[in-house]
Amino acid sequence: LTASVINEMLKDPSKLKLGGDKKDLTVLFSDIRGFTTISEKLTPEDLVRLLNEYLTAMTNLVFKYDGLLDKYMGDAIMAVFGAPLDQPDHAVRACRTALDMMEELKKLQKKWTDEGRPAFDIGIGINSGDMVVGNMGSDMRFDYTVMGDMVNLGSRLEGINKEYGTNIVISEYTYAAIKDALFCRELDSVRVKGKKLPVKIYELLGEKKDAEKWGTSVSLFEEGLSKYKQGLWDEAIAAFRKVLEVKKDDAPAKLYIDRCEELKKNPSEGPWDGVFTMTRK
Repeated sequence: LTASVINEMLKDPSKLKLGGDKKDLTVLFSDIRGFTTISEKLTPEDLVRLLNEYLTAMTNLVFKYDGLLDKYMGDAIMAVFGAPLDQPDHAVRACRTALDMMEELKKLQKKWTDEGRPAFDIGIGINSGDMVVGNMGSDMRFDYTVMGDMVNLGSRLEGINKEYGTNIVISEYTYAAIKDALFCRELDSVRVKGKKLPVKIYELLGEKKDAEKWGTSVSLFEEGLSKYKQGLWDEAIAAFRKVLEVKKDDAPAKLYIDRCEELKKNPSEGPWDGVFTMTRK
C-alpha cells in the first residue's frame, strides 16, 4: 500500500473489518505475454530477478497515480483506482498508468536486450463501473479488494489483447470517462465469455493532444470498421488495406482483413449484427 492509502485507513479504522460497499471504480489488469516460454529459458534465480525488476517498475507507476496495488498473480498485476481514496478521475488515472507502463516497458526491453536477457511484451485491460470493494476473506485473514462482474470484464479485456495484437484495451465504460482527455480507436463490439450483452472495446493510444500521431491510420480504420458493421466485406477490406499502407504492421487491420475474407466465405447465421463472440477467456 502507498502512504496515502494507509493514512486513509488510519483515519477511519472501521474500514479494517470484513464487508464491502458498492462503488464506481476502475480496475487495471496486466499480464506478460508468453511468460511460460520465457520462464523455460531462464534459471529460477534469473527469472525471479527479471520478474522483480519488471514488477517493481510497474508497481511504482500504479503508486505514481495513487492506485491501489490489489495483488500480484504470478506475472500478472491487478490494480484498483478510486478506492479506498475517492478519486473522481479514477478512469483517467488508470489509463495514464497503462500508457506509462508501456513507455517504461520499452525502456526495460532495450535494457534486457542489451544485457542479453529475454525481452517480453505485456497486455493491459481496463474497465470502469460499479464494483464491490472492501475486506474479503475470513476472520483470520482478509484482503482489501474488489469483486463483481465489472472486475471480471477488466480481466477478460486484458486477455482480448491477444486477439487483436494490441497492448491496452479498455471498455466503453472507461472510454466514456476518459474520451476528452485521451485518444483511442474503437476496436470492436464483443460478447465476452459469461456476458450476454455486447461491449464496445477500444484501444488506448495516448494523450488527446498527440492525436495527430495516429490520425490517418485511425480514420481509415474507422472507415473499415463502419463498412464491416454494415456487412460490406470488400469495401471493408479495401479500407483496412489502406490502413496497412500507412501503418504496415497494424495487427487489428490484418485481423479484420482475415475476418472479412472468412465472412465472405462463411456468412454468419441470421442477420449480421457486427458483434464478435469471444470463445476464449
